[in-house]
Amino acid sequence: MSAINSISVEKLARLIGTPKCPALIDVQTPEDFAADPRLIPGAVRRPFAEVADWAPEFAGGAAIVICQKGRKLSQGVAAWLRHAGVEAEALEGGALAWAGAGLSMVPEAKLPPRDRQGRTVWVTRARPKVDRIACPWLIRRFVDPNAVFLFVAPSEVEGVAERFGATAFDVEGESIFWSHRGELCTFDVMVEEFGLGKFAPLRHLATIVRGADTARPDLVPEAAGLLAASLGLSRMYTDDLEQLEAGMLLYDALYRWCRDARDETHSWVSHQPRAGRRA
Repeated sequence: MSAINSISVEKLARLIGTPKCPALIDVQTPEDFAADPRLIPGAVRRPFAEVADWAPEFAGGAAIVICQKGRKLSQGVAAWLRHAGVEAEALEGGALAWAGAGLSMVPEAKLPPRDRQGRTVWVTRARPKVDRIACPWLIRRFVDPNAVFLFVAPSEVEGVAERFGATAFDVEGESIFWSHRGELCTFDVMVEEFGLGKFAPLRHLATIVRGADTARPDLVPEAAGLLAASLGLSRMYTDDLEQLEAGMLLYDALYRWCRDARDETHSWVSHQPRAGRRA
């Protein structure tokens, strides 16, 4: 049983990747973080000593605070956050406990530069279908919940990236890091590069995305369904950002199916009254 105002590693692992996951705030000292410069998926770094200054941005929400060992820094910051109107808990055992459990962590070195508001900024081609919705979902759920996505004309992606400090993804070009590699789609590459492969549901979801995005519906039966839903969304929305918001729900549902419901079946007959029972 977790201590008061604390959350276990196991419980947090079930929340990450879902839309109900609280804000994750890493307050390790620079020295502690340098010893293992990786983040729990979706976490943002904040200086513990300045909590009174940045706490208001989380007011009215929920947060989980992470330090190295789950002691004074996370407990103190969580208390400050509660004072500021945040439902805050500390992660039991801190980052060391998470790493010790063998769970996925995101290498800080893989993260793109952040803007002045602390957000990663990404740019890709307009009129997304599969990868260009799947990748933003992955980033917002497992890497940076505040990430900004810019959809522009294909010919302008690299220019926009240079002028606006954005990171290009899912476009061709020798200088583009975040794109297809061989038979892998960009979603596959992000799962691998961000160190998220220990999330088994993500690995299966990556296969579905790859099948839908690279004309390989033979990989898994769900690939054809994802492609159909993706093409339908692209025709329902003319605004790419509105399509992205709708797509977030689609991928939330697919992730939960991959995690919790792959073995569940549904039969119309099973819901019918038994013989001889009155309706």
